[in-house]
Amino acid sequence: MTGRPASRAAIIAAIVRKDFKEFSRDRLYVFLSALMLVFFIGIFWVVPSTVDESIVIGIYQTGIDELGMLLQQEGDESGGLELVPLASEEDLKGVIAGDLEAYRTVGGDIVTRDEEAGDEKPKDAERVRVAIGIAFPEGFAGPAASGVGTAVTVYSDADVPPEIQGAMKSLVRELAFSIAGHPLPVELPAADTVILGQDRAGNQVAMRDRMRPLFVFFVLMMETFALASLISSEVMTRTVLAVLVTPAKLGDVLAAKTIFGTLLALSQALILLVAVGALTAQNWSVLIVAALIGALMFTAIGMMVGAAGKDFIGTIFYAMLFVLPLAIPAFAVFFPGTASAWIRVIPSYGLIQTITGVSSYSEGWADVWPHVATTLAWVVVLYMAGLFVLKRKVESL
Repeated sequence: MTGRPASRAAIIAAIVRKDFKEFSRDRLYVFLSALMLVFFIGIFWVVPSTVDESIVIGIYQTGIDELGMLLQQEGDESGGLELVPLASEEDLKGVIAGDLEAYRTVGGDIVTRDEEAGDEKPKDAERVRVAIGIAFPEGFAGPAASGVGTAVTVYSDADVPPEIQGAMKSLVRELAFSIAGHPLPVELPAADTVILGQDRAGNQVAMRDRMRPLFVFFVLMMETFALASLISSEVMTRTVLAVLVTPAKLGDVLAAKTIFGTLLALSQALILLVAVGALTAQNWSVLIVAALIGALMFTAIGMMVGAAGKDFIGTIFYAMLFVLPLAIPAFAVFFPGTASAWIRVIPSYGLIQTITGVSSYSEGWADVWPHVATTLAWVVVLYMAGLFVLKRKVESL
């Protein structure tokens, strides 16, 4: 008497269990998967979580009340300009060079400290870091008011961008003309400033939040290598043929590989998202769907790479050939502005934009659905290609 034949679902589940057992025996990828999770979670909580959009300027000027008021007025109008008055030009140079430390006391006074000389740190004082400063000569207002030229020194750290240095020189010229009571020698034409892309002035994203999509990408990428290695090993050892001798069909094998790769990548991505505090009561549904789509995308790539690779080196080579272009949108998040057209057609672009918008800018389904739809369309194309390549490879054995 023959028993009842196993259902397709039971056969697929048995193959998936076999794949997870084989993966657990691959110590290299198990170790790398765990290492990357721990590493990225640790890095996330170490990098800065805030953004300081103000420019700190050290100022040395004595006996020039009018100049002091003008400087304060410039700082109030700019909103992002913080002035740090220092007692001498030597203090200004020392603070910028790093030889001295500047602190702001509770009363608002600025004091300097020479650590090498054994000076103690002021109590209840906040460290102020100054990278650029202006030293006005004594009696600057008199010559400036009479139109006589005088020298003003701008001290700058080597890391300060050239545009900030140029802005400080422009500030000095404007102050000189203001003291002299003359308008600027050049009348600027009326112009409208058009911000291409979303204007993030005053709403900058911290480095920690910018790195979140990149970490998710690398976690998904690692599972691509794991799945590709498993498939390549089964193809080379013809284990897949041994499975097909059983009641399992080729469609069962392909379905099992899809489920295994998706669960493996999705679980890793969700662990990371939870550990970095990305999932909230408002965005959890969007992020889970995005992680699922990303897991399917990299599963499809893993099937293609595993079918093409003939050994460990070959699998790594083909994996990098696919993965490196997909990483470009993840790194593009670090650069402000609108992404180039060729970046927007990369399959992973929509995935990265969805994770960035939801986790960093509190966007919802209404904001990210075009990216989700585009990515899903790419997943369908890649998945069909992965099934086709892996099916042809198994049939040729």
